[in-house]
Amino acid sequence: MNKYIVVNQPEKWNFSIDTIAVISSQEYLTNPAYSLQKNTRVFNLCKDYSYQSKGYYVSLLAEARGHLVTPTVKNLVDFKSQKIVKIVSDEFDKIIQQSLKNIKSREFVLSIYFGQNVAQKYKELSGLFYKHFQVPFMRVHFVYNHKWQVQQIAPISEAEIPSEHWDSVLLFAEHYFSKKRYDKPKQTKYEFDLAILVNPNDPAPPSNSKAIKKLMDVAEKMHIYTELVYPKDLSRLSSFDALFIRQSTEVNNEAYTFARKAQQEMMAIVDYPDAILKCCNKVYMAEAMQNANIHTPKTMIVHHQNKELLVDTIGFPCVLKAPDSTFSFGVKKATSKEEYDIMVHEMLSESDLIIAQEFCPSDYDWRIGILDNVPFFACKYYMAKDHWQIYNWKAKKKKEQEGLSDCLPIEKVPKKVINLAIKAAKLMEKGLYGIDIKVINNQPMVIEINDNPNIDVGVEDVYYGDLIYTQLLNAFKKRLT
Repeated sequence: MNKYIVVNQPEKWNFSIDTIAVISSQEYLTNPAYSLQKNTRVFNLCKDYSYQSKGYYVSLLAEARGHLVTPTVKNLVDFKSQKIVKIVSDEFDKIIQQSLKNIKSREFVLSIYFGQNVAQKYKELSGLFYKHFQVPFMRVHFVYNHKWQVQQIAPISEAEIPSEHWDSVLLFAEHYFSKKRYDKPKQTKYEFDLAILVNPNDPAPPSNSKAIKKLMDVAEKMHIYTELVYPKDLSRLSSFDALFIRQSTEVNNEAYTFARKAQQEMMAIVDYPDAILKCCNKVYMAEAMQNANIHTPKTMIVHHQNKELLVDTIGFPCVLKAPDSTFSFGVKKATSKEEYDIMVHEMLSESDLIIAQEFCPSDYDWRIGILDNVPFFACKYYMAKDHWQIYNWKAKKKKEQEGLSDCLPIEKVPKKVINLAIKAAKLMEKGLYGIDIKVINNQPMVIEINDNPNIDVGVEDVYYGDLIYTQLLNAFKKRLT
């Protein structure tokens, strides 16, 4: 392979590499011999990369000639984008804070030469910035305002390198140019960029880590870029095309905030903020299902004025639910009037309204996954060991906190169960829902409509496998067309 270091004035270049020729930008741009060469790598070390400068044209023409060039024009444009600089600053925040924590001043300048700094303690941080921007010489300006933040990232010329740094720069250059492979950002052309919101502190995440990895692997095969985002990453959201929420949803947590911002940005979303607002409130769902004539257990909205009526309306045992209960949190069973009085007093001190339902014991609940009004998985969730619910968070052994499950083909599910699930899902706008159904005396009844339902490797995907993740990703594609 032909290799060239392109600089403005080769005679002023301070070092040479035996295996690489140093030529001027003028020669590279004007000598037709270079435009005809194939299998060529160009290292653009010009002193100025600004738009329409020689440095800019070296990278531009190198790409046009099919030469491998560092930096690319895209790298050069990134420097001008404050949005990109902000995204990179947020992405590298943890390592920035860790690397600069002992600096006492309120400003700091990091000089990066071929991905390294003269101080070894900044090696990791320097490497991160280089891998993103791919410019041989650059400076990153940081300022401290409650925490360290990137103020500016800019390329520099060899003339701006302090003399005391040159010995290190020569070593870095020799090491860099002696490599057979060079760091290069992946150039895969993706159909769209999907942010997957997760929270490492989520006590009951809707997808396990294996499912998230499976989704990302399937997305890669479908040429869809995926990236995990966290509650702190709200400012980065607008750089994506779509959002998939995989942390527990509540009106007052980050999930709703992300969904609302994504909706404002007209992104493709699963699930929409309205779905979170409605599904996370059992009072709304009880009223909506009653009005739609969807069969449910006997249900009563309880408040201070009618709480005594439950004895005659529903009786005991009964199930009491906080309006925003999820994953069996905030769900209790009262087996007597004495238990009921204690529980309802406690729960009404937290919410003006709660839900009471008749207790309908069963060995399992059906969970029908509905995606945009179409069933796409079916599971039987069995009750946790020696417990009346699927989850028993009080179990001492972790393996006993959750019941077993069976995943079945949709055609093996009783037709009336599937039809009821579809009818219930249609109360909401299109999206991803898990409809929980009990069958009592051969009569199906809806227990819950869940937004953001579980999709775990080894549970919901057992029968259909990768098709589950493909269907999810195709739903985003449809939203974007």
